[in-house]
Amino acid sequence: MPTLDLINRFADELTAIRRDLHAHPEVGFEEVRTSGLVAEKLASWGIEVHRGIGRTGVVGVLKGRSDNGRRIGLRADMDALPMEEATNLPYRSTIPNRFHGCGHDGHTTILLGAAHYLAETRNFSGTVVFIFQPAEEGLGGARAMLADRLFERFPCDEIYGLHNAPYLEPGQVAVWPGAAMAGADFFDISIKGRGSHGAMPQEARDPTIVATALAQALQSIVSRNVHPIEPAVLSITQIHAGSAYNVIPEHAALAGTIRAFSDEVRAKIRDRVRTIAAGTAIAFDVEIIVDIRDIFTVLENSEEHALALAEVAREVVGEDKVLTAPRPMMGSEDFADMLRAVPGAYCWLGHSGDVPLHNPGFIFDDAILTTGASLFARLVETRLPAL
Repeated sequence: MPTLDLINRFADELTAIRRDLHAHPEVGFEEVRTSGLVAEKLASWGIEVHRGIGRTGVVGVLKGRSDNGRRIGLRADMDALPMEEATNLPYRSTIPNRFHGCGHDGHTTILLGAAHYLAETRNFSGTVVFIFQPAEEGLGGARAMLADRLFERFPCDEIYGLHNAPYLEPGQVAVWPGAAMAGADFFDISIKGRGSHGAMPQEARDPTIVATALAQALQSIVSRNVHPIEPAVLSITQIHAGSAYNVIPEHAALAGTIRAFSDEVRAKIRDRVRTIAAGTAIAFDVEIIVDIRDIFTVLENSEEHALALAEVAREVVGEDKVLTAPRPMMGSEDFADMLRAVPGAYCWLGHSGDVPLHNPGFIFDDAILTTGASLFARLVETRLPAL
């Protein structure tokens, strides 16, 4: 079964919605206009709407032709990135330093397309919960919704999400059981030394030298403390120090990310970062403060639901376009926290274009809007069959 005919008839409407969202991007917990548009669309289709879940999140509830007691959740993220767009598209971002460079405008539109279809057909039994999540990009939107008792208020037996993927062939769907995306920590390391004139380094305890030595030492953790068959990444992404050519500064700072597919590995790396920092502080006679924050949980797909999602994808895109061989990604996704609360699965939907996500030139392919909406809709019809 290809994309659903009724959803295909929505194609122009979905493209218009997606491009409107693209032109008016909002970052995490600021999705006021976006959530308003989502709520308005859902209500216009007769779907029960709840706003303010996790601050700016929206939940829609739709009952089928009969109630078999089963409930399925479908989730999309709504937030944009704090970066400039460099596409020069006619519908490019109208807001400085705001850009849907990860395709969340497309995810939101895909879920709206599925909601519109299911509201018109209601060819299912039970209840569908449409979850429009804020603040996926490292700000804890999923955790905010869970803290607002998302699944106590809107119980789900299973839940699904998806992400666009310019690194897959157009129309391909990738999904597999088990670990799919890495858990992630963000860290900040503050170094306090003693400043002096740049011509008198003997009077200083130079935090820039400490920062470079510590940055090198931290790179030994993955290669020398993590088992070679356990994937892990420690990346230092920021170094800050100084403000003049002839001043050795008082302070320096490092920041970065830790990623792995095991909570145990992440804990080991966190411990080693703190231990190496403490030893470096003693060696250089400076003060070092380490702050490490758990930002993303390891995303793990349930075997049952990953297989169910793959089977539905075969109906929509064809047998040869469904990829089920595991290919875990070091990127992270806070849908993982929802999967810890409710079993389910997450997949990737390929589209045209070779510019990667989070690049200022990224362009979302509107051709996959109907594909994604059909995938979500058929999941509901398959998992909640009409009596």
